[in-house]
Amino acid sequence: MLAFRALPSSTTRCGSLSPSFRFCPTFSRVGQRRCLLTLAIETSCDDTSVSIVEKHPNNATTIHFLENVTADTRQYRGIHPIEALLSHQESLAKLVNKALGYLPQAEAQGSSNSLIINDGRNITRRLPDFVAATRGPGMRSNLAVGIDTAKGLAVAWQRPFIGVHHMQAHLLTPRLVSAMEGKGTSVQPEFPFLSILVSGGHSMLVHSKSLIEHDIIASTVDIAMGETLDKSAREILPESLLQDAKTTMYGKMLEKFAFPNGPADYANYRPPRNRGEEQVRRESPWGWSITTPFANTRHLQFSFSCVSSTVSRISQERAKAGRESMSNDERVDLAREVMRVCFEHLASRTIIALETLEQKRLHGQSSDEEIKTLVVSGGVAANKFLMTVLRSFLDVRGFEHVRIVAPPPYLCTDNAAMIGWAGIEMFEAGWSTDLGAKAVRRWTLDPQAEDGGILGIDGWVRR
Repeated sequence: MLAFRALPSSTTRCGSLSPSFRFCPTFSRVGQRRCLLTLAIETSCDDTSVSIVEKHPNNATTIHFLENVTADTRQYRGIHPIEALLSHQESLAKLVNKALGYLPQAEAQGSSNSLIINDGRNITRRLPDFVAATRGPGMRSNLAVGIDTAKGLAVAWQRPFIGVHHMQAHLLTPRLVSAMEGKGTSVQPEFPFLSILVSGGHSMLVHSKSLIEHDIIASTVDIAMGETLDKSAREILPESLLQDAKTTMYGKMLEKFAFPNGPADYANYRPPRNRGEEQVRRESPWGWSITTPFANTRHLQFSFSCVSSTVSRISQERAKAGRESMSNDERVDLAREVMRVCFEHLASRTIIALETLEQKRLHGQSSDEEIKTLVVSGGVAANKFLMTVLRSFLDVRGFEHVRIVAPPPYLCTDNAAMIGWAGIEMFEAGWSTDLGAKAVRRWTLDPQAEDGGILGIDGWVRR
């Protein structure tokens, strides 16, 4: 299943393939700004992705190639580790081989920094400056497919290898988008900023202070928001939609089902203006309600399992009452309520975190700068209703000056372009990865965590 192909070389935006390639020589003189070209691989879960990313001296960045193949696990109605692994093994080498044809053209034939591609034209292409791959966190066997391929390429080309932290790559994706847009010479957002990372496997609120300093302020105590949306969707969506689905991204299907007209369906949304309003119980005309997690506390934690559990209970009660299926109107209302509760819970904790950081700053308990940007990344970041809820909360709770930054949908989900960009940022900071480094199933972001965060695990090499 092909997802994306973005191959512009004469522009920093995604578009159609141009027959001419931009060449930017790599300089070795100390202090000389340089182009950086990387081939990047992502195999942490069920998406096999390869990308070629180039950063130019003015920080403008080009994605020469980006293509994904998602494992077909529809029969399991969710991710199946073995099927995902087999998909990586079947697809990765083919994608890498295809990507080589989109490397920028070399300056001259026979250069040690070039590669001749046998595509019928025998065009000499530039070799990447380094090879990047997701090292963790994720499914270890799946990660190993990408890491071993990347290390093999690094050895064959005699180039450095960089093992990228998957979550760090998500958090840095808005900086990639800024570089692709090429507005000015600085990459935005600048540190520090607050990051919300929400996906099928992760839900966390992070204070991103620098490239390698990401303090986790809040995380889920049970399951991720994306998993809750997927589980709820399997209960709410009509069986006909599930049967005809061409993907297992059920949370995305739930949004489309709940809001078929897009923003017009939630144009009248009004957020609770204070903590008291958050605690008001909302009864539906169908006789059910969903309790907002931690509504009576200010704990900086997330909990989403109760939402999908409530949906499951409602579905079971309907079956016991002899009503095998809910009406379409009830299904739509339940889908909307699931998202409202999840998103308001996320927004509520975000406001508490912003208030806490601001109080510490104002009282001299912290030297951190004021937060002016909220980055939202991960697969759930593509949900437009989530963005509406977050913006509404910020505006009514005194944080209207905080801007929200999120990648376009095709860069929200797992992809190799974000891995390439994170690799570029780490490479520029002077880091590479030892060829003996292994896949890491669990790997935190926070430098205060037991494993020491991004730089805490072994295998990093300081150039």
